[in-house]
Amino acid sequence: MSIDASDPNAAEAPPVRVVLCWHMHQPSYLDPGTGDYRLPWTYLHGTKDYADMAAHLEANPAARAVVNFSPVLLEQLEDYSRQIAGFLERGERLRDPLLRALAMPPLPVTEHERRHLVEQCQRINRPHLADPFPAFRHLLEIAEMVSAHPASMRYLSDAFLVDLITWYHLGWMGETVRRGEPRVQRLMDKGNGFPLHDRRELLAVIGELLAGLPHRYRHLAETGRVELSMTPYGHPILPLLQDLQCARQSWPESPMPVVGHYPGGDERARWHLQRGLEIFEHTFGHRPRGCWPSEGAVSEATLELLQAFGFRWAASGGAVLDNSLGPGGADNGQWHRAYTLNRGEHGDTGAAMRCFFRDDGLSDAIGFEYSDWHGDDAVANLVSRMEDIAAGCQAPEQTVISIIMDGENAWEHYPANGFHFLSGLYQRLADHPGLVLTTFAEAAEELEPRPLEGLVAGSWVYGTLSTWIGEVDKDRAWELLAEAKQAFDQHAGRLDEAGRAHAEAQLALCESSDWFWWFGDYNPADVIRDFDHLYRIQLAALYHALGQEPPEHLSHAFARQGRGQPERGGVMRHGRAEP
Repeated sequence: MSIDASDPNAAEAPPVRVVLCWHMHQPSYLDPGTGDYRLPWTYLHGTKDYADMAAHLEANPAARAVVNFSPVLLEQLEDYSRQIAGFLERGERLRDPLLRALAMPPLPVTEHERRHLVEQCQRINRPHLADPFPAFRHLLEIAEMVSAHPASMRYLSDAFLVDLITWYHLGWMGETVRRGEPRVQRLMDKGNGFPLHDRRELLAVIGELLAGLPHRYRHLAETGRVELSMTPYGHPILPLLQDLQCARQSWPESPMPVVGHYPGGDERARWHLQRGLEIFEHTFGHRPRGCWPSEGAVSEATLELLQAFGFRWAASGGAVLDNSLGPGGADNGQWHRAYTLNRGEHGDTGAAMRCFFRDDGLSDAIGFEYSDWHGDDAVANLVSRMEDIAAGCQAPEQTVISIIMDGENAWEHYPANGFHFLSGLYQRLADHPGLVLTTFAEAAEELEPRPLEGLVAGSWVYGTLSTWIGEVDKDRAWELLAEAKQAFDQHAGRLDEAGRAHAEAQLALCESSDWFWWFGDYNPADVIRDFDHLYRIQLAALYHALGQEPPEHLSHAFARQGRGQPERGGVMRHGRAEP
């Protein structure tokens, strides 16, 4: 039974809280040897998704949300902002190949370089980011024909490459940017024949968007419109750093790496939290109250560590709660409450950190289902499902519906980058008498938590940790990482303070969850290839930072080629397959 918003009696019941939590993350794509970026997804998502997500919140004063940032993403956004400003103001070299092709002549000369540029510009969701624009669609049709006959690459003119690279960046602009930025509108209206002045103007727009993002989100937080939260610095899977064997709590038969544990993992978990807090406070000017652990991966040890760091709340996937409650207590109604780990030494539950659990059905509907719906229909369906939850809950004053999902990858599969869905969703919830948008920090203060007798380690994906361990290539990646950590433990003490800090930061990048996510032969072959190569580059850089020669086996790929299918059902997201 749904709540009828027109029913005057509906307003008599206390409204049910709704938290929209958007997680923003990209791993480090920086080649530590050359200083160049190997993949462009950080700045492209910045001009499209991070800009649009801020604009939707700015456009509706009644909208509320939690926006979670990984610190390694914040560092990259700041670096891109600096390098674009350095190029435009002082002619400094751009360290991203696509940005160089856009605005820093000369264009690539060799056939290999030109082929690589054309292939990169084809890595876009055509139905929504390219096909709506006839000029861009025509360019991609030519690119596809040429790619099918590589020998014809030599006949592509510089004028074609200029138009293609310009339209690629226009296609990656956020819908709110396309609607509100005159310089972008002028270039899109022009359609072709973009001289260097036009391309530098487009680069200036990109730089302004990236430079403005931290200020926009900080202002939203300072005016009470959003709560900003964080993920540990390098986006590691904290439960596995602390105890590799905890993966067997939710998957008892899981194969495991040869190494039984990750050396000094608990200390490393603390390092990621401390460094993450430093980056967050540097960017936003305040300490976050909450933490979305990387991939919502938690264990009892992880929650206890987060509480020790003073976090007021954390969150994970609904399937983790299902596993923890067991067959007798798991149902959707249990997801919509605040919990605390039942620890006798805490005494007063008011001091204990709150843990919230994602409504997997609602969150996955946004990530995987609604992109093919009309925006109004999708909003109506989602709100109706929330109304059903509100109507069926026994204690609406203690209920919170948590929608937690990726804040960047889903929207390229929606018309107009999700513009109609997101603007409609914020407005519908802001106007709803029986549902009220709030934040986790506020809910943590207002709700009476339920005690949780135990927690089964897991993540938002299946409620397990199987996405990062328990498969041949994933386990091999852990073995390579443990080997590198042993070298760190042996040699880092000989470094001076600056050298040790550099090595620690490099180790953190090697500990990122993203490498393990993509290993497994069910994933797309080209993405496995990219991440295998990046992972080995990062590990080799750690050995160099320690003054050591990298092992020979880091010169060779170890991950099997994929079959072109995402690990999780649904559509392949750019850079990740996730909600």
